[in-house]
Amino acid sequence: MRFLLNTCRAYSTSFPVVTRYRIAQLGRVGQIENARQVFDELPNKTVDSWNSIIAGYFQNNQPDEALLLFNKMPEKNIVSWNGLISGYIKNGMVTEAREVFDKMPERNVVSWTAMIRGHVQEGMMGEAVSLFWLMPEKNVVSWTVMLGGLIQEGRIDEARRLFDMMPEKDVVARTNMIAGYCKEGRLSDAREIFDEMPWRNVVAWTTMITGYVQNNRVDVARKLFEVMPVKNEVSWTAMLMGYTQCGRIEAALELFEAMPVKSVVTGNALILGFGQNGEVAKARRVFNQMKVKDDATWSAMIKVYERKGFELKALDLFILMQKEGIRPKFPSLITILSVCASLASLDHGRQVHAQLVRSRFDEAVYVSSVLLTMYIKCGDLPKAKLVFDKFSSKDIVMWNSMISGYAQHGLGEEALEIFQSMFSTGMVPDGVTFVGVLTACSYTGKVKEGLDIFESMKSKYMVEPKTEHYACMVDLLGRAGKINEAVNIIEKMPMEADAAVWGSLLGACRTHAKLDLAEVAAKKLL
Repeated sequence: MRFLLNTCRAYSTSFPVVTRYRIAQLGRVGQIENARQVFDELPNKTVDSWNSIIAGYFQNNQPDEALLLFNKMPEKNIVSWNGLISGYIKNGMVTEAREVFDKMPERNVVSWTAMIRGHVQEGMMGEAVSLFWLMPEKNVVSWTVMLGGLIQEGRIDEARRLFDMMPEKDVVARTNMIAGYCKEGRLSDAREIFDEMPWRNVVAWTTMITGYVQNNRVDVARKLFEVMPVKNEVSWTAMLMGYTQCGRIEAALELFEAMPVKSVVTGNALILGFGQNGEVAKARRVFNQMKVKDDATWSAMIKVYERKGFELKALDLFILMQKEGIRPKFPSLITILSVCASLASLDHGRQVHAQLVRSRFDEAVYVSSVLLTMYIKCGDLPKAKLVFDKFSSKDIVMWNSMISGYAQHGLGEEALEIFQSMFSTGMVPDGVTFVGVLTACSYTGKVKEGLDIFESMKSKYMVEPKTEHYACMVDLLGRAGKINEAVNIIEKMPMEADAAVWGSLLGACRTHAKLDLAEVAAKKLL
């Protein structure tokens, strides 16, 4: 960077074009202070050099500084005014852009098009349409921007009317219409435009193929793909994704192996496709064939193992990934946390937690929930409580995890304390909450509290008890030796008792030697 700065100084007097380029380059790479230093040291500042430094401030999200410099310009041209408008629009400041537009001494087609584009990007289609028809002179870019806005809003028939009015239709406008029709499922209209195109580039071909794929017309897409004169990575990926999405994985693999260059994106898609269809070995085969792998590749394979119950293989692959020098990103870390929870692998879970903290991913509520689950399943309740207490914006999932975690580990009193503290935050319990709380009451022998909580579910919290709640109540009463009351609960159930309910009764009958009733419960389980 020092070399770049010194180069700018050396050439600033003799080569103003080079200097302007250097100012722009420094601004693009985030070195706006250095760009300003080069600008300030210019003995003769041209309009172009002013325009470059102003654009740099906009690129670095400093619109106020850009405006200050604009107002200091001794001489402005239409490029200066257009640059100010474009800068505001890129920063989402359409109102400010409009103020500049309204007081411009003169406007050209670039000025009008920039304003239309800004309103389209912000979803302000009414203003965009008004500006478009007020525009004294339009070029193909103006028409295409307006066309894209209508398509983006799903106003495909209006877009078609505008398309038909265009004095000149380029490949971009035609491709936009194809994409719009495909999005609406109007494939025949899309194909009509495609067939009428005087010249098609690879984007047009790929858009039409993707349209067929997205509308489950994979065979038609393949026919078009076969006659496509030039294919690129996006084309191959679109076709391959079509096969994976409709479950035709063997065809996807055949296509993958025929690819002249096997891209990372297509390989990743194929791994996930095989995984979704339960073809774990074939997913690993593709993984092994890939000469270049990114984080998404490793994450995809780890996810396949985790989803299909191969937790140990997922963990082994995660360890190998790190040995290969691949720094895991968020998806990999979250997946492996779930693996650690399933395997009760506390040491690896702690390591992943540390990586999340270093990357500052641990501040998200979803991540905190996964961490909480991992520590609970690994039996580290004190650490789970630390994660729980640290997070201020707790959702119902986190509260339920903490209550259920304590209950499942026999810490009923702690679970009930968490339940009581819920209400001070304004959180409303749901059905999952009550399963955890009733389980806690059962483990601590708090029969009266359990009965009161069960009664309050519907009367106070408008939560309809389900079979799992009745199973908890049968377990609560059964553990306390209140077998008749447990039977009474079953008889009053508004739905048929399931295996969990009868299993709870059977366990209680065995504990309290109620053999006749145990036989009845056992028969219900058969």
